Amino acid sequence: MTAAGTDDLTLRVDGSRPVSPADVEAVLRICDRAEDGGHTGMLTVYVSGTPQPGWTVDLNVGLLTKWERAVRRLERLGLLTASVAAGDCGGTALDVLLATDVRIAVAGTRLVVPVSGDATWPGMALYRLARQTGTARLRRATLLGIPLSTEEAMIAGLLDHIVDEPDEVSEQIAGLAAAITGKELAIRRQLMLDAAEHSFEEALGSHLAACDRALRRAATS
Repeated sequence: MTAAGTDDLTLRVDGSRPVSPADVEAVLRICDRAEDGGHTGMLTVYVSGTPQPGWTVDLNVGLLTKWERAVRRLERLGLLTASVAAGDCGGTALDVLLATDVRIAVAGTRLVVPVSGDATWPGMALYRLARQTGTARLRRATLLGIPLSTEEAMIAGLLDHIVDEPDEVSEQIAGLAAAITGKELAIRRQLMLDAAEHSFEEALGSHLAACDRALRRAATS
């Protein structure tokens, strides 16, 4: 897993490798840059690869906890996040893709819940898959590890664009993201995520507070 130069908010995730401390640090570093460097616009993650047999041999719960917290931090950034997927995507690649706001896939991409031993891996990708699409569409993928094709993932709402060349779509989305204030995006993303769990009455206070904030910002602009 690698991060690009200081002026380019780009991360590359190789899902063919098991998660490592270096992977955790790479995600945390780019989150630091996105939050502390005065950046606006979009953070782009290129994801590909799925784990090979035996990939969990050296894993432990402590490392997995750090990884999941790093991915959660990425998921809650003030900037818009976009993933560009190619080929089979599983493991860390699937984890990060499911944590991004906009998902672009090269035609032929497949989403793969990796297998460990005699069953699929029970990481937080299963949680995000179920929360984002519901369980009915995903039984075969989550229980049997059968890959989701690009078309199936698109129908399930896990992907937003299927393209042959992703650069043009990425540039269009980056142009839209450039006009969005980071903290405002983060607030609206959280309201959207909370909606799946909160009743109308529970959500009302948060939405009214966000409306009040928007009115005050408009009055002072």
